[in-house]
Amino acid sequence: METQQAQPEFTSMPRIGDKAPEFKAVTTQGEINFPGDYKGKWAILFSHPADFTPVCTSEFITFASLEDKFKNANCDLVGLSIDGLYSHIAWLRSIKEKIEYNGMKDVDVKFPLIEDITMEIAKKYGMIQPNEDTTKAVRAVFFVDPKGIIRAIIYYPLSLGRNFDELYRVLIALQTADAFEVATPADWRPGDDVIIGPAGSCGTAKDRMDGKEDMNCKDWYFCSRPLAKDVVLDKVLKDKNF
Repeated sequence: METQQAQPEFTSMPRIGDKAPEFKAVTTQGEINFPGDYKGKWAILFSHPADFTPVCTSEFITFASLEDKFKNANCDLVGLSIDGLYSHIAWLRSIKEKIEYNGMKDVDVKFPLIEDITMEIAKKYGMIQPNEDTTKAVRAVFFVDPKGIIRAIIYYPLSLGRNFDELYRVLIALQTADAFEVATPADWRPGDDVIIGPAGSCGTAKDRMDGKEDMNCKDWYFCSRPLAKDVVLDKVLKDKNF
């Protein structure tokens, strides 16, 4: 009689607009309660496959070097892998003492790195993708807003390092959309025109903008307007000159 091969465990994941699943965890910076400890701030919860691996090392050096930039945008960083706390501590010490990447060296990782040996948190957030690996988390990124709601999710396979310019761009775009009740078009960066929505008609869009004359409507469904870089940065950054 043939034995059936065990099928990979299905891993669900929270969706955009859901409340971020709650958990308590031990980290390299002490115990945290997520997302409760980050109420009133944005948080980026991200996973990496394993300690002492080269792609993850390049990512942690980059994230740590950019931590103050994210904090200036009212956003804290929280990392996770299924390794244990002592492994995390040894790896981060090795990064600081031995590794140089892309001109960055002597980097001290100060944001919390979660211990998740049981994979309980990784599974709760759908970070374990069985067809990629059953014992390592993929490179997941969850953007959680000040109310604890998941606003964006980005997933990368184990072999692909993340683009940190894009992660920062997403954060600023989400904050801009909230602050000014607009949408951001493809490749948007602060200083570019923004989209007035929801789509309906140019007249509706103009009513929403209190009759401003700087509207640019290409058709009934595509209206934009300028939004100066300084105006955006004044609203979303603690120090726009950072």
